[in-house]
Amino acid sequence: MTGRSGVARGRDATARGAAQDGGELDLQRYFPYRLARLAEQVSLAVAEVYSERFALTRQEWRVLAILGLRTEIATKEIGPLTTLDKMQVSRAVQGLQSRGIASRKHHPEDRRELIVALTPAGRALYRKIVPFALAREAELLSVLTAEEVKVLDRVMHKLSDALR
Repeated sequence: MTGRSGVARGRDATARGAAQDGGELDLQRYFPYRLARLAEQVSLAVAEVYSERFALTRQEWRVLAILGLRTEIATKEIGPLTTLDKMQVSRAVQGLQSRGIASRKHHPEDRRELIVALTPAGRALYRKIVPFALAREAELLSVLTAEEVKVLDRVMHKLSDALR
């Protein structure tokens, strides 16, 4: 054991994988790029569920998914839970509201803040989409063993915690 942290060892491994010829970067082996590319591929694969079948944008789907687990939520709380910025949240909520999927009301103590909830039609849509989304997730993860899925989950949590 060298006494170095796992994070330091991980950085060394990443540097060896991405660097060639004394510090050049091979983008195809660069961990941040590979992870971003994988995330985009997964996102596009899942988009087939909500975009093609239910005519939702990526942002609308994320807001719908957050609302599906709650009775209501302040719009300012949606962004951190979805990685959407304030404008994306606003547009997604407006899109959902215009289609009768979500409703908005002013916060009783702060009229500047909006509270969003799913309408009955929105709840029905959420219940309709969830089985498709979970099936797509299972399909994506089916190339991994059960142990690999557990390791992937631990690694994702570990990286996320390290970046906070």
